[in-house]
Amino acid sequence: MNVKIMFLVNPAASSVTARTQVVIQKALSADHQVTLAETIRRDHATRLAREAAQNKYDLVVVLGGDGTSNEAANGVAGTSTALAILPGGSTNVFARTLGLPDDPVEATGILLETIENGGPRRVGLGSANGRYFLFHAGLGFDAAVVAEVEKRGRLKRYASHALFVYAAIDTWLRHYDRRKPAFRIRHDDGTVIPNSKFGICLNTNPYTYLGSRPLNLTPDATLDRGLVLISINSLRLLHMLSLVSGALRGSTAFHKSSFVNYKSDVEKFYVEGHRPFPYQLDGDYLGEVTRLHFEYVPDILSLVVPNPSLVGLRPLKDD
Repeated sequence: MNVKIMFLVNPAASSVTARTQVVIQKALSADHQVTLAETIRRDHATRLAREAAQNKYDLVVVLGGDGTSNEAANGVAGTSTALAILPGGSTNVFARTLGLPDDPVEATGILLETIENGGPRRVGLGSANGRYFLFHAGLGFDAAVVAEVEKRGRLKRYASHALFVYAAIDTWLRHYDRRKPAFRIRHDDGTVIPNSKFGICLNTNPYTYLGSRPLNLTPDATLDRGLVLISINSLRLLHMLSLVSGALRGSTAFHKSSFVNYKSDVEKFYVEGHRPFPYQLDGDYLGEVTRLHFEYVPDILSLVVPNPSLVGLRPLKDD
């Protein structure tokens, strides 16, 4: 099977090297028609992926971080052009969630095998004000941490996980108002969560990784059902430690905590700021807003999924 592929590379991503890029391109080109495209600025991957869809490419293979994958997904969502992810960033949350190893060359072999034996699957995505996200969105404190990480972006290549932990502590101590609620959440059924300081909306699980350890927040976030929304109304130290320790253990006990509001299979909700609040999608900081409209959009993306069971999908033979 000969596939028309755009090999979309972010050469500035944390773990992308010229040698790795050449090796992967040769592997992809062995049996397929491959065109190389490199990003040169933020949001460039969206335009390149959209052009691939317009030019009837079968597949866009992304080598970059989670942010590049998000941009490419926004370029091909709603089209017949499929997306495949290779790990090239500092954390590679979505690639690891799909069951791919951190080594992009090894991941390429698995990807090619999946293309040959199964092909892509239609999956759902989350959307915030019309922009899709693959695995999660963060509101309030979470996004403020991401903003601090991005200020020190050059360090991500060398100390990404330590940098995230440092940024979380520094943000908690100095860069976020822990006393005042940032926003309220309104569901379509009329339910209102009036005072939240921190929110996470998940399309898959885990939320992220600390080194090799996943931060598992819920088993309910899969690619074939609605979103999971976790809102937190306290940033007290004991509450934050309880949340992180539970996630590292894979415990869901915190869902019933007094400072947590947990809701799964969410199709649509609105976030209204008491003041401008920060937000991020798939680990990319997108600034401050006063209002966001979230929704789950089923079957919007054609995605190469090496291990369907990890993201709640049935094997193709059972479909």
